Amino acid sequence: MVSTFVRLVMALLLLSLCACNINPEAVPCEPVDGRNLAPADGTLMGVNLEWGRETLAEYSDKLGERPAVAVSFADFPFNEEDPGLIASAAEQLRQNGGMLLLTLEPMEGLEAVTEQHAGDLAGMLAGFNTNGVPVIVRFAHEMNGSWYPWGQQPAEYISAFRRVADAVHEHAPGSAMMWAPNYAGGYPFAGGEYESLPATPGFVDLDTTGNGTLTAFDDPYAPYYPGDDVVDWVGMSLYHWGNTYPWSESEMPEEGKFIDQLTGTYNGTNGNDSMLPDFYAAYGVGHGKPVAIPETASLVQDDIGELRSLNIKRAWWEQVFDPTVHERFPQLQMVNWFEWNKMEPEVGAAVDWTVLSDPAIRSEFTAAVPDWYHFAPKPEACGEPLA
Repeated sequence: MVSTFVRLVMALLLLSLCACNINPEAVPCEPVDGRNLAPADGTLMGVNLEWGRETLAEYSDKLGERPAVAVSFADFPFNEEDPGLIASAAEQLRQNGGMLLLTLEPMEGLEAVTEQHAGDLAGMLAGFNTNGVPVIVRFAHEMNGSWYPWGQQPAEYISAFRRVADAVHEHAPGSAMMWAPNYAGGYPFAGGEYESLPATPGFVDLDTTGNGTLTAFDDPYAPYYPGDDVVDWVGMSLYHWGNTYPWSESEMPEEGKFIDQLTGTYNGTNGNDSMLPDFYAAYGVGHGKPVAIPETASLVQDDIGELRSLNIKRAWWEQVFDPTVHERFPQLQMVNWFEWNKMEPEVGAAVDWTVLSDPAIRSEFTAAVPDWYHFAPKPEACGEPLA
């Protein structure tokens, strides 16, 4: 959900905000096992931070805690400004505590993801790890969608994912890999630029029912799964975009919507998705992986008024924070809130996804965070500055 333009605006601001005091007698950081970053119990509390608007320390002050995870986006292969932006985010985490969730978007297509690029990435991550910042790489998310250049190409996607994972696991042992498809309501997302059609490569792999056409009854996840040996986390972004297409109205979420979508049992005003696989059961339980919600928030247009905004946002976080979620889904071990106010092309208007920018909403949200959510501990005084 983050544009290249926004990344350009962020660059100089991030560098200026980063207080990087070089320590000539830096203490080495303790090694971290990147494939064992999930908590023993409970859920990591994270944020998709609007880096150009506020620092991680400023966000932490508003939250009253240090978020355990901070999300950053980058093209892959990297654009010229990306390594500096990523390093700046990693340095803020080194100072503040927590891990980086790095979302890599191969905008030039999967064929551009070479072994050389994967190796360069792993080398950069190893430097972060050595200096106290664990990293989870969310590579080419929403690959089951039809709107990205890497979409609906299962064989090519799996090869590229494994190429990156092999390099990361070998050379950056403090890092891990996340596989994160899009929630499959609306699959196969007909009409997108990268839609898989009967004549395109990979169609046979996606036609899991074998009837010569892609429908909602074809498995929207399994054909894209790269394998247990290279996947450390599984994730699926779950937003409340409203209740009916085109999802541009600021509406109260239906009761139980969060759990229903996580388990493939949603049947409501936006249609019947109950034919979908149970993502949590299949990949959290069946494959034994920690499950993440890399992005979540509720759609509220900028101009609907404070009380209505609060009611909609509260209704969504009450679903995510429901004790039933903790009891039923112990493998749900990361939830990252999308803390942006941005223009959304699908809506044609600004959407305020935030929960901390308004003091009244912030007060209720921070009070609602359950005690099974984990935050970053106080950072250790170790390592060298990263930016």
